[in-house]
Amino acid sequence: MDSYNQFKMNNKIPKVTLPLVVIGIVFLVILFKSTVTIGSGEAGVLYKTLGGGVVTNEPPMGEGFHFVAPWNSVFVYEVRQQSLEEKMQVLSSNGLEIKLDASTWFQPKYADLGKLHKEKGEEYIERLLKPAVRSAARAVVGRYSPEQLYASKREAIQKEILEETQVLLKNQYVQVNEILVRDVSLPTTIKDAIERKLRQEQESLEYEFRLTKATKEAERQKIEAEGKARANTILSQSLTDKVLKEKGIQATVELSKSSNAKVIVIGSGEEGMPIILGNN
Repeated sequence: MDSYNQFKMNNKIPKVTLPLVVIGIVFLVILFKSTVTIGSGEAGVLYKTLGGGVVTNEPPMGEGFHFVAPWNSVFVYEVRQQSLEEKMQVLSSNGLEIKLDASTWFQPKYADLGKLHKEKGEEYIERLLKPAVRSAARAVVGRYSPEQLYASKREAIQKEILEETQVLLKNQYVQVNEILVRDVSLPTTIKDAIERKLRQEQESLEYEFRLTKATKEAERQKIEAEGKARANTILSQSLTDKVLKEKGIQATVELSKSSNAKVIVIGSGEEGMPIILGNN
């Protein structure tokens, strides 16, 4: 028994060691609570529990390692450009349901991150951004007919939705950089009707083109025929007997100069023109 008691006494933790262990643990907890690491593309909003709440009059905490008082908190936000994918059902100008598939590129305004956290909270995308985009899309699409939406108005729609959204989010601490309309889906019956109408318009334009071309060709042939007729009339009026006789003499002279074998009978014929007999 004496040996056992002696062993217990030799291995007993000194009384001074226990408080040191407790103090060390408390220190580690405080140290852990007093540091925060903010990642790449992020920023932190400081909340002072004993000092007025959310800090809005100072720049956000940047990337890296920071010490904060253990009774304070840091709320981390992504400040890089982000993308919000939205599928919406909106109405056209004539009340038809249109399905719109769009992407919104946005980011919180860095300098106003404290105000965004204080006034809108961490759920600002659901509370603020989505309703603004949907409202802008409804307003813009409602100005157009299905034919316009289907044919050639996508770029105009994108621009107008962006402008409407930026107006709605003015002074709301969120920056909307771009809105891309990926797809505009119409009801099948409306889409088929529009495609038929477009085909008919194309066929009509093609027919008008062929008709115009044929009309121009007929006009060209008429002008050409009239030109030839006038030329023949002028030529007939200018060809007198003397002119013809002179032309005949010139032709005879030229033929006589040819090296080919020939027989020339002078003064033959009704008009006294030469007759040339020969072979090549």
